[in-house]
Amino acid sequence: MPLADTLDSRAPIIQIFEHFREELDDFHDRRERLIKSSRDATNLSKKVIFLLHRSMTEDSSESDDRALSLRAVSRAKGKLRGIQQLFAGMRGELTGDRFWRHQKNVSPGLQEYIEAFSFSYYLQHRTLSSYEDVQKSLSDEKGTPYFPLPLGDYLLGLSDLTGELMRYAISAIARRGGRAKASEVCSFVRSCKADFEGFTPYFRELRKKQSVTAQSLEKIEDVAYAIAVRSSEYDLPPELLDDIVERTVSSAANGEIGGEDRRGKRRDDAFDGDYD
Repeated sequence: MPLADTLDSRAPIIQIFEHFREELDDFHDRRERLIKSSRDATNLSKKVIFLLHRSMTEDSSESDDRALSLRAVSRAKGKLRGIQQLFAGMRGELTGDRFWRHQKNVSPGLQEYIEAFSFSYYLQHRTLSSYEDVQKSLSDEKGTPYFPLPLGDYLLGLSDLTGELMRYAISAIARRGGRAKASEVCSFVRSCKADFEGFTPYFRELRKKQSVTAQSLEKIEDVAYAIAVRSSEYDLPPELLDDIVERTVSSAANGEIGGEDRRGKRRDDAFDGDYD
């Protein structure tokens, strides 16, 4: 067979493989863009969480927890909108079945956003944000979602929220009325853990996060227990009692409450300063 005929017969095959190459290049380029956007969403979400915590603790003279919460939520709204705009920018990259192809690339930023959004929602409404609330926040003005919200990412983001609630409870306990607030948060985290338990057979990662939730719950309980014991030892005026509580919480931050918890186990620390 002449060389020209051989090359002509190979031309359709070469064209097919060139098409495959273009598809793979497009897939990897899109993947890199989505990973970068997801990383940006993660970083901005962490900043929102830091802002909420800082806003709740910066005014030690403010005893109205509700006023502090609304002020913190108001400050965070603009930054949350910035994250939502990031996800809106991903919309064109995730049309059709592309979202499910790239879900793992988007998932880290989405879970961190859900954590930040839910923390802000809790401070305002004192309850969990629903699936519909989160999906609505990731939709345009007409209510059309930028992409479907996976139930697994929603649950994992909510599970991460329990760690922020632990930090919120421990930081709030030193303020006037903070002991009641810590008890309220403790009960809420306990109910969250119980509710999430029913989903663990269906989402493998949730089982791992449940152990972290249990640790967060134990830290709140340990601080509350130590304060309850010390409060019962003396009949003190509220002002002196608040001072003792503040010192106790300070010790908790360094993992120094009594050395052992009420279960007789050595505590490594009563407050984990690293944010998930």
